[in-house]
Amino acid sequence: MAEQGGKNGTEGWGHYLQYSLSVPVVNKAFAGRSARSFTDQGRFAAIEAALVPGDFVIIEFGHNDGGGEKLGTANYTDNGRPACPGQGDETCASFYNGTDVVVHTYNWYMLRAARSFLAKGASVVISTMTPTNPWETGSFSYTPPIFVGYAQNVAGVLEGEVAGRAAFVNHGRYEADVFRTLGKEVVDGFFLMDHTHTQPEGADVAAKAFVKGLKCGGSELSRLVVNATEEIPGECL
Repeated sequence: MAEQGGKNGTEGWGHYLQYSLSVPVVNKAFAGRSARSFTDQGRFAAIEAALVPGDFVIIEFGHNDGGGEKLGTANYTDNGRPACPGQGDETCASFYNGTDVVVHTYNWYMLRAARSFLAKGASVVISTMTPTNPWETGSFSYTPPIFVGYAQNVAGVLEGEVAGRAAFVNHGRYEADVFRTLGKEVVDGFFLMDHTHTQPEGADVAAKAFVKGLKCGGSELSRLVVNATEEIPGECL
């Protein structure tokens, strides 16, 4: 999602979202961050401070949030990114950057941020993480990671609290479906650095897949999409 993706010629899909919406897009994604580190580094707080009523915030994490089962174990060095396992108020004790810290779950960080945005009068879109290369093994295979379900749970909680101002987009599923259609040769060309970060062409496909999910889901933000749904690759899932 972040500008310039993982460097080395890669690009984040957030860069291309501006071409599908009729309003300005401010991409505040930052490479290599998790919901936890985005919180601890004050990046969510900076977004909250800049919001005005009527804004939309897309929140998508997952690639850097795993590994929480190792928190607090011997010989493990916490890098400040893993979330505590679970979907509720579970906490894990850890040691990070020379300090004892309490680590919360992915859902806790996501809900905390989303609720702060909603309190400012903004609307939120909870999006699932993009897939890694589903053709990597030679045949197509996409299994949603655990954080996909977590994101859906977060969206469900928010939708129950603020009807109409919280939406869910299964970005991973929509993008994987497009990758399946494009085939191995094309998709492998999107992942020249590793199986996670895409070349600009792949990022453009990822952005269009997100917009497809947005349009098919009927989010309030979908009213600001300038593409007709039928012009975006893939089917409504």
